[in-house]
Amino acid sequence: MARSNRDSRREKQPSLAQLRAFVAVAEHLHFRDAAAALGMSQPALSGAVSALEDVLGVQLLERTTRKVLLSPAGERLAVRARGVLESVGELMEEAEAVRAPFTGALRLGVIPTVAPYLLPTVLRLVRSSYPSLDLQVHEEQTSSLVEGLLSGRLDLLLLAVPLGVPGVVELPLFDEDFVLVAPVSHPLGGREGIPRSALRDLDLLLLDEGHCLRDQALDICREVGRGEVPGSTTAAGLSTLVQLVAGGLGVTLLPRTAVGVETSRSAQLVTGSFADPAPTRRIALALRAGAARAEEYAELASALREALGGLPVRVVGG
Repeated sequence: MARSNRDSRREKQPSLAQLRAFVAVAEHLHFRDAAAALGMSQPALSGAVSALEDVLGVQLLERTTRKVLLSPAGERLAVRARGVLESVGELMEEAEAVRAPFTGALRLGVIPTVAPYLLPTVLRLVRSSYPSLDLQVHEEQTSSLVEGLLSGRLDLLLLAVPLGVPGVVELPLFDEDFVLVAPVSHPLGGREGIPRSALRDLDLLLLDEGHCLRDQALDICREVGRGEVPGSTTAAGLSTLVQLVAGGLGVTLLPRTAVGVETSRSAQLVTGSFADPAPTRRIALALRAGAARAEEYAELASALREALGGLPVRVVGG
């Protein structure tokens, strides 16, 4: 029978109301004062403590007609009960913080050909509008970013689209033109209205394999009927790429947001613009379909579009 009672108690769990009642009595050592502190009747309070004693199988209080004392077991378990209630309170506070928009961590993945030119705008926006947001930035190539998003390692991406990846939602931000960057002596340097067909015969320098900007440049070349682009000289980043151009090894394509930063590094560079419709790329935020914070991300995308006024881009979406 005793074993059956122990098994029965193991199946029961103390309720938070029972723990609150016991802790109040332990603090006040008086049923009336404890009941007043909790806003409940004395009989209800006494019943809750008795029920807790039944669940735990120990006597928590020593009751007399004049006062209430904690039993030795009650003294030990009162410490535990307070800890449980404190932990529950912390749990509720954390849940409230999570429910609040733009709080906690946001792990943002950004491609290298966007990060240096758009992050200043993103960071200013977050600091001014979302000061409680813990923005964590990860710069990686597109394939790694998409893998990180789908695996849950990243929450949101800032990159060139379309991705065409199932389970990923794209929130377009802006379109930007590509600009021809050439050595100062190049005949197309400084020209406007360059036809796309000119790309067929140019010594075009590209980024390494894996960069989406390389793939976009190759797509543009295919559109104008150009075959394979020789890959004997490539670069890991745009800064190296424009230095190769400045050294006379060829020409390249830069997104317009990168032109100001990258061409200022050398006096040996000039730019040229393409005739309409110029080759372009689209930049967007990307998130998992069904993401819990999808509404926040949509609001962030809208705020970013408004913050792009000083950049040489055409805002889209909304």
